[in-house]
Amino acid sequence: MTDDKFKNEKVKLTPKTGFNLVAIDYFADSGEQLYLVEHFDMYQDALNAKKDRKNPEEYFVLYMGTGGEFFCR
Repeated sequence: MTDDKFKNEKVKLTPKTGFNLVAIDYFADSGEQLYLVEHFDMYQDALNAKKDRKNPEEYFVLYMGTGGEFFCR
């Protein structure tokens, strides 16, 4: 799976503040495969929620950096 495949979806789901836990729906149409699971105010809470999932590799934590850049972990 390449990062470019989900680039536009990641940008669309990245919050202005806080951290979004996002999952992949492999059965959805292309361009609509990512969906919001939960929003968190603290990065550690989002990271812990990702780690607690059955398949953590199918989840992303999306957030915006101080310079307006998009980050995905």
